[in-house]
Amino acid sequence: MSRSRTAVLAALALVAGATGTAVAAAPADLGIAAVPCTVAYAVQNQWDTGFTAAVTVTNNSAAKSSWSVKWAYAGNQRITNGWNAKISQSGTAVTAANETYNGTLATGASVSFGFQASYTGTNALPATFTLDGVTCNVDDGSGGGGTDPDPSGKVDNPYAGAKVYVNPEWSAKAAAETGGSRISNQPTGVWLDRIAAINGANGGMGLRAHLDAALAQKGTGEEVVQLVVYDLPGRDCAALASNGELGPTEIDKYKTQFIDPIAAILADPKYAALRIVTTIEIDSLPNLVTNTGSRATATPACDTMLANGNYVKGVGYALNKLGAIPNVYNYIDAGHHGWLGWDDNFAPSAQLFYQAANAEGATVADVHGFITNTANYSALKENNFTVNDTVNGTSVRQSKWVDWNRYVDELSYAQGFRNQLVSAGFNSGIGMLIDTSRNGWGGTARPAGPGATTSVDTYVDGGRYDRRIHIGNWCNQSGAGLGERPKAAPATGIDAYVWMKPPGESDGSSSAIANDEGKGFDRMCDPTYTGNARNGNSLSGALPNAPLSGHWFSAQFQQLMQNAYPAL
Repeated sequence: MSRSRTAVLAALALVAGATGTAVAAAPADLGIAAVPCTVAYAVQNQWDTGFTAAVTVTNNSAAKSSWSVKWAYAGNQRITNGWNAKISQSGTAVTAANETYNGTLATGASVSFGFQASYTGTNALPATFTLDGVTCNVDDGSGGGGTDPDPSGKVDNPYAGAKVYVNPEWSAKAAAETGGSRISNQPTGVWLDRIAAINGANGGMGLRAHLDAALAQKGTGEEVVQLVVYDLPGRDCAALASNGELGPTEIDKYKTQFIDPIAAILADPKYAALRIVTTIEIDSLPNLVTNTGSRATATPACDTMLANGNYVKGVGYALNKLGAIPNVYNYIDAGHHGWLGWDDNFAPSAQLFYQAANAEGATVADVHGFITNTANYSALKENNFTVNDTVNGTSVRQSKWVDWNRYVDELSYAQGFRNQLVSAGFNSGIGMLIDTSRNGWGGTARPAGPGATTSVDTYVDGGRYDRRIHIGNWCNQSGAGLGERPKAAPATGIDAYVWMKPPGESDGSSSAIANDEGKGFDRMCDPTYTGNARNGNSLSGALPNAPLSGHWFSAQFQQLMQNAYPAL
């Protein structure tokens, strides 16, 4: 669903107030005359077994005296009651027809209705809508842009129909490993994790060099370049291995010496033909939700960043400056299911992201989507159990591993969190990315089926693909494997599976190593560490003899290939 069009619809719906109808500008004025109709579908509230949704329909064709909107669900959603429309359902197919008082739908006008529904499992958004039999949100062939959804030229899914940049530096390291040529042609993220990386640190390629190489790889087709923008002041307040070079108060330096130079390079017309995907500041905003205040996991550093507001300001500034560039697609880091999947974290995180997306001149239009599981290990899909299973009358949510989380894997979390983000105010067309670089968990330890039903813990632990000791473990995890290969549009609401974290690059050193990169030593990277509140006081599960974060870790790379799923 087109992001800018649905943003327009959302704004119009707010003007409508209690009438449920909003009058839009003429379609030609919006630049979408070739689209016969648009539908904005937003989940407003969601709980264990149900949800409420609002639908806004805009008619860009001839005026109507009556109307009928249809869609189908991919899951078991059942509508129980509705308002401002006569809603019926047969199987997965839904029809919403006008009431007597809102049948008139002029050219360029909108009408809104809502409903309550039940569901179990994943509440995926419908993929296709029709108005009186005509498919909405799709160019009808009379001009107006097709997949080009707004005047800036941004496409709905930058990965669709495009190659993705293969970083030659990472590719060379991978190819030099025994067996590494099997994956050395895969696209990975380029990490801008300090100011020096912009021009090239320690003799490595700088940003312009990567963009030039991407142009060379592009040929006549479309090419995506993936960048990780990662140098906030007071970075990674709950970890030490990835602490950055900027102090907690150095927000001005972040703006002028980091974001501004990156924006100037990306805005160079030379690179206008590239689709540039930016992952904005991993791990930052989630820390403000989970590691502050009275929580057992709170840290003084995170309390400082919450109080001074520099994470929110920094993210907002980056979104504003980078989002203004027509071929840049911003995706905000959204943690992972084992971090934000709990009720206490889920909605508050979406609200905080919305706050950041409206800070320092940014708006939600600067956010193309979100990315989950960046540089983490959470399994893409746990097939041997669901959050709705029970064992001897005990819910899976009560197992030690799930621990009352509502999500057990990244795909369900990403789809569910996308709905929550839309409810929080983001455009209903946002897409999600999932980092699958190290979440395959294959090899001989991968379970073939559910665990024993002796207890809910034996059931979950015996069947889960994710073999970490605790879901809070994040550093160089023993037993991990490569996950799904990068792929565009693999599932509903998902723009792509990506390898944003280059496999083989360390998460942090196993022991203290002096360096000039601003990187500290975190005991979570020490295999002898017995843990803290953030990992349930469990062993860290980290591999031994690891180098500094971002440095090549051959032993880890070999393990990832050995345990790849799908297998190499």
